[in-house]
Amino acid sequence: MSVQQVRARLTATVLTGWTAFTGRALAPYQAAVVRIGFALCFGGFLLREWPHRRELYGDRTAWSLDLARQMLAGNHAFTVLAWSDNRWWFEAVYAAAIVVSALLLLGWRTRTMSVLFLVAVLSIQNRSILVGDGGDNVVHLVAIYLAFTRCGQVWSLDARRRRLRPESVGDHSDVALWAVLGMLLAYAQFAGAATQGMLNVGIFSWSTVFWSFWLLGGLWWWLGRRDPQGEPRTLMDALGNMLHNCAMLVVAVEVCFIYATAGWYKIQGSLWQSGSALYFPLHLDYFDPWPGLSHLLTAYPLPVFLITYGTVMVQVAFPFLVFNRRIKNALLVLMITEHAAIAVALGLPFFSLAMISADAVFLPTGFLLWVGRGVASRATPVRDLITRRTQPSRSSEGVTTV
Repeated sequence: MSVQQVRARLTATVLTGWTAFTGRALAPYQAAVVRIGFALCFGGFLLREWPHRRELYGDRTAWSLDLARQMLAGNHAFTVLAWSDNRWWFEAVYAAAIVVSALLLLGWRTRTMSVLFLVAVLSIQNRSILVGDGGDNVVHLVAIYLAFTRCGQVWSLDARRRRLRPESVGDHSDVALWAVLGMLLAYAQFAGAATQGMLNVGIFSWSTVFWSFWLLGGLWWWLGRRDPQGEPRTLMDALGNMLHNCAMLVVAVEVCFIYATAGWYKIQGSLWQSGSALYFPLHLDYFDPWPGLSHLLTAYPLPVFLITYGTVMVQVAFPFLVFNRRIKNALLVLMITEHAAIAVALGLPFFSLAMISADAVFLPTGFLLWVGRGVASRATPVRDLITRRTQPSRSSEGVTTV
């Protein structure tokens, strides 16, 4: 093969990759699963902790508002709960976070809800940083990345609306939502209380991020109404695809980093080297929701040894073997099984759900389509029943006509 042929083939490969990178949002089903999983994780956590919300994040928390504001001044983190110490403000933010999580899970106005989900996660978690089980860090990071993805292209109410009523995309409800959020952001920008939550800190601040989202959303709608096929709208489509693909890549890299660091730190621990590390957390009262199950798992040393060493080997190997499709799928089965076991044996359901949702970025598309068809086939009878009950009968139509 000549040099010219090699150069031509390399150029064709680069152009094909660049076209795929900018021409469409890659891994739409994986993005949808990540969206659903993390919305369910955060919203479910807030619902579970509803009776204890004030002790964890409200006016009764040990991490007082003054301490929170002092830390915010040092690390420049963002939370709207630092704007006021009134109970009604906390209750409104907490309830709004649950509503936003539910709407993001359903995929209603996902582009807006993903940004509001980011605001909700940062506001709740940064109010009391000592509350969490490790899964909150994953939710914190992925909530940031999720705001840059097109996670509502499939398996969402937005996708259903685009399929049934294409002309409704960018309708008056979108404009009204955009205008209301703009007014709220403007009020927060110029209100004195907003500085307590680190909304205004230099040009590279959360204020700049949120205004950028808001302005780009308005520009997207305006270009779509003015010239949907024009070059400016096409350029914004390409930029949106690039942001989505980069964000999904960052999520994948983040998962690899989590497993790599967890595995290499375990290797350095003496309990993990001896193969007995699993024994001790199963006998802590804090991680022992099922004492009988814990004693059963640790009654014999061989299973403890195998699970301990197996966990280390899988976590260390995951970043290096993720590029092999068959081995990757086998490792995913092992990791998801491990997290499911952690949820049951150690009583950490939301940590496990967060990690399983992050692992979903590596799930094969064929498997996700198979799962989607299975869910749709089981949901069709219920949907048909609801449709029949909501449609007026022939006799009622005759009475109405008379």
